[in-house]
Amino acid sequence: MLFYGLDPLYLMMLGPALLLSLLASMLVKSRFARYSKVSTSRGLSGAEAARLLLDANGLLNVRIETAQGFLADHYDPGCRVLRLSPDVYSGRTIASVGIAAHEAGHALQHAERYGPLALRSMLVPVANLGSNLAWILIFAGMLLGYLGLAKIGLVLFAGMVVFTLVTLPVELDASKRAKIMLASHGVTTEAESAGVSKVLSAAAMTYVAAAVTAVVQLLYFAIRLGLVGGSDD
Repeated sequence: MLFYGLDPLYLMMLGPALLLSLLASMLVKSRFARYSKVSTSRGLSGAEAARLLLDANGLLNVRIETAQGFLADHYDPGCRVLRLSPDVYSGRTIASVGIAAHEAGHALQHAERYGPLALRSMLVPVANLGSNLAWILIFAGMLLGYLGLAKIGLVLFAGMVVFTLVTLPVELDASKRAKIMLASHGVTTEAESAGVSKVLSAAAMTYVAAAVTAVVQLLYFAIRLGLVGGSDD
């Protein structure tokens, strides 16, 4: 068995998935850059739009703060804080209000106890454990010939994959909520909503690419450990 980075099977299986991830990343950056130059007719900043949507849904106790980093926007359910990157927080553009509304959608999911979000939160410890140990156990087991150790790592990696898959409906639902809220509360016009949709669709592709990559990696290791397709040679 070759080391995974030089393994033709690894390159054959992961190549398309990694290419998809690269294309998704390029697309989201391109669309964010494009729609960060297009102002909304109402002129609200991302933070103002998020505040309007949160208050309209009775979420007055959810704070809005700035977060450092490009597109580092996220909702923290533990602290009930919506954190927006500087460009999104202060920007008065289609991209800014779209991403801010997406994060407000997560806050609304939390308030409504949206099932997939609750499941994802429960899986966070599993995903963290897997991210710290899975690769170490898999590679150590494969290199040293301790397949039992590698299989433990594979189980942990599978937990990470489940977390990634559960993330998909959470993100897609937040984007759906964002588009509906922006339109219904008059933050964006019909024409501007089309731009919001393009930005959020590009962002969704990054989660799709991450899920595909994780599943393919899991399948690769399962094959190399002889769990799929017979014993490894």
